Amino acid sequence: MAKVKPLPEAAAASSPSASPSQQQGEQKPAVYTVWMKSLVFNGNGCTVYGADGCVAYRVDNYGCRGGREVFFMDRAGNNLIRIQRKSFCMFRRWEACRCFDDGEETRPWFRVHRTWRNGAAVAMHGSGRSRAYRMDGCSRKSDYKISGADGAIVAAIARKQTASGVALGEDVLTLTVGPEVDHLLVLGLVLVFGLINRCL
Repeated sequence: MAKVKPLPEAAAASSPSASPSQQQGEQKPAVYTVWMKSLVFNGNGCTVYGADGCVAYRVDNYGCRGGREVFFMDRAGNNLIRIQRKSFCMFRRWEACRCFDDGEETRPWFRVHRTWRNGAAVAMHGSGRSRAYRMDGCSRKSDYKISGADGAIVAAIARKQTASGVALGEDVLTLTVGPEVDHLLVLGLVLVFGLINRCL
Protein backbone atom coordinates (compact mmCIF):
# COMPACT_ATOMS: atom_id res chain seq x y z
CA MET A 1 0.00 0.00 0.00
CA ALA A 2 1.12 3.55 -0.65
CA LYS A 3 2.39 5.64 2.22
CA VAL A 4 1.70 9.23 3.13
CA LYS A 5 4.50 10.87 5.08
CA PRO A 6 3.17 11.79 8.54
CA LEU A 7 3.75 15.14 10.18
CA PRO A 8 6.70 15.23 12.58
CA GLU A 9 4.40 15.53 15.63
CA ALA A 10 2.48 12.43 14.66
CA ALA A 11 5.66 10.51 13.99
CA ALA A 12 7.11 11.54 17.34
CA ALA A 13 3.99 10.44 19.17
CA SER A 14 4.32 6.94 17.72
CA SER A 15 8.09 6.74 18.17
CA PRO A 16 9.49 3.97 20.44
CA SER A 17 11.61 6.62 22.18
CA ALA A 18 8.58 8.15 23.86
CA SER A 19 8.86 9.99 27.14
CA PRO A 20 8.45 8.05 30.44
CA SER A 21 4.99 9.56 30.99
CA GLN A 22 3.89 8.25 27.59
CA GLN A 23 5.35 4.81 28.31
CA GLN A 24 3.41 4.65 31.58
CA GLY A 25 0.10 4.87 29.72
CA GLU A 26 -0.57 8.61 29.43
CA GLN A 27 -2.84 8.81 26.40
CA LYS A 28 -2.46 11.43 23.72
CA PRO A 29 -4.90 12.44 20.97
CA ALA A 30 -4.62 10.28 17.85
CA VAL A 31 -4.02 11.93 14.48
CA TYR A 32 -5.18 10.49 11.16
CA THR A 33 -4.85 11.77 7.59
CA VAL A 34 -8.11 11.48 5.65
CA TRP A 35 -7.83 11.66 1.88
CA MET A 36 -11.28 12.05 0.34
CA LYS A 37 -10.36 9.83 -2.59
CA SER A 38 -10.87 6.13 -3.22
CA LEU A 39 -7.93 3.79 -3.85
CA VAL A 40 -10.00 2.27 -6.64
CA PHE A 41 -9.66 3.92 -10.05
CA ASN A 42 -12.83 5.82 -10.96
CA GLY A 43 -14.38 4.94 -7.61
CA ASN A 44 -15.86 7.18 -4.93
CA GLY A 45 -14.75 6.94 -1.33
CA CYS A 46 -11.95 7.91 1.02
CA THR A 47 -8.74 6.56 2.48
CA VAL A 48 -7.61 6.96 6.10
CA TYR A 49 -3.90 6.86 6.94
CA GLY A 50 -2.45 6.30 10.40
CA ALA A 51 0.42 8.21 11.99
CA ASP A 52 2.86 5.71 10.43
CA GLY A 53 1.77 6.78 6.95
CA CYS A 54 0.17 3.44 6.07
CA VAL A 55 -3.42 2.86 5.04
CA ALA A 56 -5.50 2.15 8.15
CA TYR A 57 -9.07 2.25 6.80
CA ARG A 58 -10.80 2.80 3.48
CA VAL A 59 -14.12 3.32 1.78
CA ASP A 60 -14.62 2.24 -1.81
CA ASN A 61 -18.06 3.21 -3.05
CA TYR A 62 -18.53 1.61 -6.45
CA GLY A 63 -21.92 3.23 -6.94
CA CYS A 64 -22.68 6.87 -7.53
CA ARG A 65 -21.39 9.61 -5.26
CA GLY A 66 -23.46 9.75 -2.07
CA GLY A 67 -24.71 6.17 -2.45
CA ARG A 68 -27.45 4.69 -0.28
CA GLU A 69 -25.16 2.05 1.24
CA VAL A 70 -21.47 2.41 2.08
CA PHE A 71 -19.05 0.05 3.85
CA PHE A 72 -16.18 1.29 6.00
CA MET A 73 -13.33 -1.28 5.84
CA ASP A 74 -9.96 -1.96 7.38
CA ARG A 75 -6.86 -2.12 5.20
CA ALA A 76 -7.50 -5.82 4.42
CA GLY A 77 -10.99 -5.10 3.10
CA ASN A 78 -12.92 -6.46 6.09
CA ASN A 79 -16.19 -4.60 6.67
CA LEU A 80 -16.28 -2.71 9.98
CA ILE A 81 -19.29 -0.41 9.59
CA ARG A 82 -22.26 -0.47 7.21
CA ILE A 83 -23.93 2.90 6.68
CA GLN A 84 -27.29 3.26 4.96
CA ARG A 85 -29.29 6.27 3.90
CA LYS A 86 -32.79 5.65 5.20
CA SER A 87 -34.90 8.49 3.82
CA PHE A 88 -35.00 11.11 1.12
CA CYS A 89 -34.86 14.82 0.31
CA MET A 90 -34.74 17.20 3.27
CA PHE A 91 -35.60 14.44 5.78
CA ARG A 92 -32.60 12.25 5.08
CA ARG A 93 -30.98 10.34 7.91
CA TRP A 94 -28.18 7.82 8.04
CA GLU A 95 -28.04 4.65 10.10
CA ALA A 96 -24.87 2.71 10.95
CA CYS A 97 -24.35 -0.88 12.10
CA ARG A 98 -21.09 -2.48 13.21
CA CYS A 99 -19.92 -5.53 11.27
CA PHE A 100 -18.11 -8.54 12.75
CA ASP A 101 -15.84 -11.23 11.33
CA ASP A 102 -18.66 -13.77 11.11
CA GLY A 103 -20.72 -11.42 8.95
CA GLU A 104 -23.16 -10.57 11.72
CA GLU A 105 -24.15 -6.98 12.39
CA THR A 106 -25.25 -5.19 15.51
CA ARG A 107 -28.59 -3.51 15.85
CA PRO A 108 -28.30 0.11 14.65
CA TRP A 109 -25.20 1.52 16.33
CA PHE A 110 -25.95 5.18 15.72
CA ARG A 111 -28.25 7.39 13.66
CA VAL A 112 -27.44 10.77 12.16
CA HIS A 113 -29.75 13.44 10.81
CA ARG A 114 -28.87 16.80 9.35
CA THR A 115 -29.72 19.94 11.28
CA TRP A 116 -30.80 23.31 9.94
CA ARG A 117 -27.46 24.96 10.76
CA ASN A 118 -25.27 22.84 8.46
CA GLY A 119 -24.43 20.41 11.23
CA ALA A 120 -25.70 16.99 12.22
CA ALA A 121 -27.15 15.43 15.36
CA VAL A 122 -26.12 11.92 16.34
CA ALA A 123 -28.25 9.54 18.40
CA MET A 124 -26.53 6.46 19.82
CA HIS A 125 -28.65 3.32 19.88
CA GLY A 126 -29.93 2.58 23.36
CA SER A 127 -28.51 5.79 24.84
CA GLY A 128 -31.91 7.33 25.44
CA ARG A 129 -30.52 10.69 24.34
CA SER A 130 -31.43 12.34 21.07
CA ARG A 131 -28.10 14.15 20.82
CA ALA A 132 -25.37 11.94 22.16
CA TYR A 133 -22.96 13.63 19.74
CA ARG A 134 -23.12 16.64 17.45
CA MET A 135 -21.17 17.61 14.34
CA ASP A 136 -20.83 21.31 13.61
CA GLY A 137 -19.42 22.79 10.43
CA CYS A 138 -20.28 24.52 7.20
CA SER A 139 -21.65 22.56 4.27
CA ARG A 140 -18.91 21.28 1.95
CA LYS A 141 -16.18 22.89 4.08
CA SER A 142 -13.19 21.00 5.43
CA ASP A 143 -13.22 22.25 9.01
CA TYR A 144 -15.71 20.91 11.55
CA LYS A 145 -15.85 19.52 15.08
CA ILE A 146 -17.56 16.63 16.86
CA SER A 147 -18.75 17.29 20.40
CA GLY A 148 -20.23 15.05 23.08
CA ALA A 149 -23.46 15.36 25.02
CA ASP A 150 -21.76 17.74 27.49
CA GLY A 151 -20.58 20.01 24.67
CA ALA A 152 -16.91 19.04 25.02
CA ILE A 153 -15.10 18.62 21.69
CA VAL A 154 -14.04 14.99 21.19
CA ALA A 155 -12.66 15.24 17.64
CA ALA A 156 -11.80 17.88 15.06
CA ILE A 157 -11.08 17.78 11.35
CA ALA A 158 -9.34 20.42 9.24
CA ARG A 159 -7.33 20.81 6.05
CA LYS A 160 -3.95 19.20 6.45
CA GLN A 161 -0.89 21.43 6.51
CA THR A 162 2.73 20.53 5.92
CA ALA A 163 5.35 21.07 8.63
CA SER A 164 6.14 24.44 7.01
CA GLY A 165 2.48 25.52 7.24
CA VAL A 166 1.45 25.02 3.61
CA ALA A 167 -2.18 23.90 3.34
CA LEU A 168 -2.76 20.87 1.15
CA GLY A 169 -5.80 20.34 -1.09
CA GLU A 170 -9.39 20.59 0.15
CA ASP A 171 -9.62 16.80 0.00
CA VAL A 172 -6.61 16.11 2.29
CA LEU A 173 -7.66 16.43 5.93
CA THR A 174 -6.22 15.98 9.40
CA LEU A 175 -8.48 14.23 11.91
CA THR A 176 -7.58 14.60 15.59
CA VAL A 177 -9.39 12.24 17.97
CA GLY A 178 -9.41 12.62 21.74
CA PRO A 179 -7.81 9.83 23.81
CA GLU A 180 -10.98 8.56 25.49
CA VAL A 181 -13.19 8.34 22.41
CA ASP A 182 -14.02 5.29 20.29
CA HIS A 183 -11.93 5.96 17.18
CA LEU A 184 -14.09 3.73 15.01
CA LEU A 185 -17.17 5.69 16.04
CA VAL A 186 -15.51 9.01 15.18
CA LEU A 187 -14.33 7.69 11.82
CA GLY A 188 -17.86 6.49 11.12
CA LEU A 189 -19.21 9.97 11.90
CA VAL A 190 -16.62 11.56 9.60
CA LEU A 191 -17.76 9.21 6.86
CA VAL A 192 -21.43 10.14 7.39
CA PHE A 193 -20.56 13.85 7.31
CA GLY A 194 -18.88 13.26 3.96
CA LEU A 195 -22.01 11.52 2.70
CA ILE A 196 -24.22 14.35 3.98
CA ASN A 197 -22.16 16.88 2.04
CA ARG A 198 -21.77 14.56 -0.97
CA CYS A 199 -17.98 14.54 -0.68
CA LEU A 200 -17.77 10.79 -1.35
